[in-house]
Amino acid sequence: MKQTINVVELFAGVGGFRLGLEKANKQLFKTVWANQWEPSKKVQHAFDCYTHNFKEGYASNEDITSVPDETFQNLNIDLLVGGFPCQDYSVARSLSKEEGIKGKKGVLFWDIKRVLENSHPKYVLLENVDRLLKSPSKQRGRDFAVMLATFRDLNYIVEWRVINAAEYGHAQRRRRVFIFAYKENLDFAKKQSVHSQDELIYEKGFFAQTFPVQREAYKNRRMSVTLPEDIVDISDNFSFEFHLAGRMEKGNVHTIHTIPQLQRAIPLGEILENEVDEKYYLTEAQIEKFAYLRGPKKIERTSADGHKYIFSEGGMSPVDDLALPGRTMLTSEASVNRSTHIVEIDGRKRFLTPVECERLNSFPDNWTANIPERMRYFTMGNALVVNLVKDMAKTIEKIESLEQVTDTQLELHLN
Repeated sequence: MKQTINVVELFAGVGGFRLGLEKANKQLFKTVWANQWEPSKKVQHAFDCYTHNFKEGYASNEDITSVPDETFQNLNIDLLVGGFPCQDYSVARSLSKEEGIKGKKGVLFWDIKRVLENSHPKYVLLENVDRLLKSPSKQRGRDFAVMLATFRDLNYIVEWRVINAAEYGHAQRRRRVFIFAYKENLDFAKKQSVHSQDELIYEKGFFAQTFPVQREAYKNRRMSVTLPEDIVDISDNFSFEFHLAGRMEKGNVHTIHTIPQLQRAIPLGEILENEVDEKYYLTEAQIEKFAYLRGPKKIERTSADGHKYIFSEGGMSPVDDLALPGRTMLTSEASVNRSTHIVEIDGRKRFLTPVECERLNSFPDNWTANIPERMRYFTMGNALVVNLVKDMAKTIEKIESLEQVTDTQLELHLN
């Protein structure tokens, strides 16, 4: 087996992808180049955290669009990873302002394409919000179809899966879409070719091996389609309902609404610290404010054109259930916001601490301790669940071991 898998990490944040790979096998996965740059920030806190924790490999703190092609041509890349910017697809954006892949940050996908064109890695592993599959709202599925066609034209086979981390044994109900692409000429592709599309999505594919599902479609939701050859035609006219799991090979798409084989999640109560600073406990004024924010409400509002309407919002529990995994953490965590977690311990309500937020994403305690506290919460709201990447990395390691066998061994393996 090859001694290392050389990794390039784009949109690295505080290093969740790299940490997950190294948790799986630090000797195998070697990050040789990484990029983290936040255009709206004078102080690059995420980059500071990344370089504080990782000393090997080159870390770039520059606009990825300005990095020359030659940089990637000179890197021997086996695996490209990244949680590419999701602001243009997030449910937090107003639908009226949604721009999807044409948006300011959505165009950064084309830099992923540029890296692939200049380095041709065997494997690609990306992460985004699950709404990507339906973006934009006025032309459902267009953006994801453009991405799939881009991979097709670069001779990649693609699998994807929307994964709720809590359904596979983790402490946070965080739903994200993961995309795994691999070159058509790999031995792994030969191995996969003996199976049907259903078998690959249900049992034999990359995600099925890593995160098992039941062998049936939810309410029989399944679709197939062949992508148009012309990406411009896709951008202008294509619309399609992509389900939670799927596969694309040579432009042929098969997608299924899969049902996970549930594993016991880690409840919120299990990740809490025993001793917590007094500053994390709510004041009486904050308790009152949160009671309003988390309570049901109907408010008359007036739109910009003078139209009056009723804004309605259902109530939620005053505190988070310690017997359940945490809700999805946002970048606004620990602010006075409806989405902020509030836990009650011994009759007192408090925020989560930065360490508890790190635990929700399966980072080591105090991973972000070298940056300001507000940014500790912000970066964890942007991060992924590290141990999901660890699980996927172990499957990549199995695939890579297959690439090292002889043709005779491969025939025996396939049979």
